[in-house]
Parts: sequence; structure tokens; C-alpha cells
Amino acid sequence: MKSPFDLDDGAAYAAWRERKLAAAPRRLADIVVEINDPRALTPAERARLLELNAVANMAVYAGKSGRDPDKEIPRRLGAQLGLLRLDNHWLTDDDAISPISVRGAEERGERKDFIPYTDKPIKWHTDGYYNQPACTIRGLLLHCVESAAAGGENQLLDHEIAYILLRDDNPDHIRALSAPDAMTIPARHDANGIARAAQPGPVFAVDAQGFLHMRYTARAINIAWRDDAPTQAAVAALTRILAAPTPWTLAGRLEPGMGLVCNNVLHDRSGFTESPSQRRLLYRARYYERVSA
Repeated sequence: MKSPFDLDDGAAYAAWRERKLAAAPRRLADIVVEINDPRALTPAERARLLELNAVANMAVYAGKSGRDPDKEIPRRLGAQLGLLRLDNHWLTDDDAISPISVRGAEERGERKDFIPYTDKPIKWHTDGYYNQPACTIRGLLLHCVESAAAGGENQLLDHEIAYILLRDDNPDHIRALSAPDAMTIPARHDANGIARAAQPGPVFAVDAQGFLHMRYTARAINIAWRDDAPTQAAVAALTRILAAPTPWTLAGRLEPGMGLVCNNVLHDRSGFTESPSQRRLLYRARYYERVSA
């Protein structure tokens, strides 16, 4: 079968590109699905969440669970959408789901050195860009229990749209960022030595089922890009594309009972402030599968 991601097949790419841009949502409201109980989706709710992920690689649900802190909400919701294999790493809880909160970092001191557990802004990224290939994060679920007193908004961009914008600028950018050592995350050290080995890999890759995966972070430190002119030009072009909202950049804030379920699309987070009565808490679940039926 012809792949739209084959740089030598301009016709397949053009046909896919036309379909993709015609169907791509341009407002956050276009991907919001009102649901009743996320633990037990109705057939119509489930079908709509699956449809949006097939078209746009993401959906936002607005449920009636409110501030219910039950961690079974994201787990059971994910399972209904084909998300089963959780990425269990050293900063997750024992159930492999991470409470993303400043309070959680205060309770577990090792988290406070990592920016998701702070109130600072986070630049554009996909999740798990430091994972080994066998642990590629293809699905992501964020469930909001409590929003911040102010701030904490997200921007979302379908990574397939980013691919289109970059390929239209210059196909050589895609070629450079598909190299197996395009982006390397240096080793992480702790008191015992190397806690995680250096992890090289591509930015763009196509999996065995033909789906495009993107591995990316806009961070400026603890990252090493391949030191050649094509890669540097590609990184500069991607940085420029992400610097301003595109017509397909969706922006908003998750409120209690809302969540994002996606195929690990590009996203960022603004900084936020808390109050004694309103401390931000999101549950983050990372999966090795894509959203699927």
C-alpha cells in the first residue's frame, strides 16, 4: 500500500494532504465530546472519541465526574479506547498513572526537579521522547481533577499537521528529522551513576501499521541535535512553525471532569498559579498503543 509519508511518492502525499487538511479541526470546540460517565462510555460517546482520534489524533472529553479524584477514571476510560499497556516509570505512582501537581512534587521530592510537576510553563513536546524504542509512547490521556486558580492552558497541534507544514516548507527537513540519530537525549545520572542511558532516535518515524509517530521536545538544554546543516535547518524550520499559532493550533484549558485523549500529539502548557483552595491536579497516563477500537 502506498504511504503518504514516503518522500519519493508525491502523488500519495498530495492526496492524503488534501484529505487531511479538509477534515482537520480548527477550533477546540470541534474536538470536544460531552460524556456522562467516563468509566462507562455509551456506544455513541465511544464512537465519537474514536472518530476524532482517527481524523485529528486527539479528542477532548467533558465529563460529569467533576472533582472526583478516583484514578480509575482515566484507567477505565483508556481501556475502552484500546489503551491498555501503561508506561510505568520511576516517577509514576505504583499504578503507572502520574498525578501531575505541585503538591505531588512536595510529597515526593524526586519529582520537584522535573518541570511537569512545577507551575512553570512547558514548551512544545510529545510525551516520552526520552523512552527507548520498545517503550514508544503512542497514546496519551490527561484527566483533570482540579484546574489552577489561573493559567495552565494548553496548545495542541496534530503532529501530522506539523509534518505537512514542515514537508511543504522543504521535504529535506523531513528527511533530516527521520534520521535514526536526529535527536539524542543525553544520559541521566543519579547518585549511583547512569540512571538512563543516552537515547538517540528520529523525530519522525512510521510504525509497522503505517502510522506517523513524532518524538520531539523544544527544550534548549539536555538535548543534542545531529550536528549537520540539514538537521540544523530542519530544527530551525520546525521551531519557526511552532512559534506562532497555525490555523490548526487548538488552545484551551482542561477543567474538572475534562480530559485529553490522543495519539501523543504536540502540546505545551502555560505557567499557572494556585490558591490555597484551588491546587491543580491532573492524572497523566501514557500508553504503548494508539487510540483504537
